[in-house]
Amino acid sequence: MSIQDLGTRRVPPHGGFNTTLLRLEVRRLLRNRRTMIFTVLMPVVFFLIFGLNADYASENAGHGNVSAFILISMALYGAILATTSGGAMVSIERAEGWSRQLRLTPLVPLAYVAVKMLTALVLGGMSVLAVYVAGLVSGRPSMPVHLWVLTALAVWLGSLLFAAFGLFMGYLLPTENVMQILSFALMLFAFGGGLFVPLSQFPSLLQTLAAFTPLYGLNELVHAPLTGDAVTAGSVANVVFWLVVFVAGAVWRFRRDTARV
Repeated sequence: MSIQDLGTRRVPPHGGFNTTLLRLEVRRLLRNRRTMIFTVLMPVVFFLIFGLNADYASENAGHGNVSAFILISMALYGAILATTSGGAMVSIERAEGWSRQLRLTPLVPLAYVAVKMLTALVLGGMSVLAVYVAGLVSGRPSMPVHLWVLTALAVWLGSLLFAAFGLFMGYLLPTENVMQILSFALMLFAFGGGLFVPLSQFPSLLQTLAAFTPLYGLNELVHAPLTGDAVTAGSVANVVFWLVVFVAGAVWRFRRDTARV
């Protein structure tokens, strides 16, 4: 075997994506108790505050009531908060030099991004589950059984978009400020996407601009089964566009980081 052969790294199957790596990443994420508490308990508290309000909780909303609508909203906010936090934890790895170590492996950037996104999705699933369990225990949200399952799955899978966002920002922003910046950004996205306040209450110009924000399409899609509104091409295009942007950004920054060995 020549020296040239020894220096050549063969790309493993699936670019290095494997269940062992995914399992290790999930274990590392679940050891972060502060992140777990923040991303799982906070949306539950929000639901208990806003979703159980007797003044409007029982009012009709599509195929259910307002409490069910708020349940979906708070589950979505919790899920995107969780997946963003899970993805952004890569900033800590960067500070510890882990990105440079990965440069020595044959791991393909897209495979690594996929592993990190799926890892964050585990945390997002836990947040969604916690909010929906709180809703079931409270007995206040009302919607058909199949919508409980369908909306929960839509929220959980849709939050994958923000796993990519967190990963991109984790590579882009400085470690010491990443979560402060992202928490503020998610709050803006939530308002801009109509998650906290109906867009109908905004001026027409802001409503037009909101349609281009990252959370707008996802918010429309996850509530559509409950409200009975048709899924629009604009909402789907919004989600696909931002997913491509965030994944491409994460791959680009991963390559930049691992190139500096």
